Amino acid sequence: MRFAVTSFLLVTLALALRAASVPNAAHPAEALRISGLEYVRLADWAKTNSFDLRWLKKDESLQLSNRLSKLTLTVDHRETQINGIEVWLLFPVLLHNGNVYLSQIDLRTSLLPIVSPTKARRGIKIKTVCLDPGHGGKDPGNQTGSNQEKSYTLLLAQEVRQQLIRAGLKVVLTRTTDTFIELPTRPDVAKRRNADLFVSLHFNSADGSRDSVQGAEVYCLTPAGAPSTNAQGEGGGAKSFPGNRYNEKNLLLAYQMQKAVMRNLGTEDRGLRRARFAVLRDAVMPATLIEAGFMSHPTEGRRIFNSAYRQKMAKAIVEGVLAYKRQVEM
Repeated sequence: MRFAVTSFLLVTLALALRAASVPNAAHPAEALRISGLEYVRLADWAKTNSFDLRWLKKDESLQLSNRLSKLTLTVDHRETQINGIEVWLLFPVLLHNGNVYLSQIDLRTSLLPIVSPTKARRGIKIKTVCLDPGHGGKDPGNQTGSNQEKSYTLLLAQEVRQQLIRAGLKVVLTRTTDTFIELPTRPDVAKRRNADLFVSLHFNSADGSRDSVQGAEVYCLTPAGAPSTNAQGEGGGAKSFPGNRYNEKNLLLAYQMQKAVMRNLGTEDRGLRRARFAVLRDAVMPATLIEAGFMSHPTEGRRIFNSAYRQKMAKAIVEGVLAYKRQVEM
């Protein structure tokens, strides 16, 4: 729903204009504080972070660009694009008195980790990846005809495992057979096996519009105090979980995964999204969850059930892991 900014400002309890510093910025940036949430003027942030800003459509959409990155944002919306990949912001872009504002938390946890990723401490390497084939045993996951999600997540995990090993990485699986694994046990397996990354594998399904809903989406953990893209009964909005220690790395890993999937599969880009799924909350290493396609879609479903397509999908996931590894290692 599109914000009416004037009305929005009238109903807020507090609105204060003041100077505020942006992380990694050399100069102060003008900010709005609305109901305890700080928004930074995007023109100031762009200047201090070496981005050119221009309107694509006055007061509706704009672009930030430099020699490495291009960001497209839309006023009153959460969807944005970073280098052509859909990324869901935590809060909508605001327009006030002709100036565009973005939440401080989005600048810190949605933009900077992608356009200016932080390197790991010297000597820290990505060596072991934990793959989590979703569902299993008494939990079939989504089902289309006789095809059960639990079977295809395991097949995908086995293919990803082989390709990661060929790339020189060690791999751990939370399950290797059709067995039921409790959700808290899955990230605990990664912890006990000293995994450096946790990747949970899933396939989607749509109850309605089965012929039109398709594409891939990748999730990382929602930062404390922010709303999720998928908030169905998750709770804990203000609470910080163990996985929130890795907010910036979670975001970068999910972005590289979504980028690789789009490049390799050419499916619809449903975006990098946020959720408080149990396996993401409890992971004590950078973690992501991929919904690699819709089993319910007549065409995409057939592809998912095809081994050759799953090999391409596995290749994309491995490329995402390796791209993340290159970006964070010194």
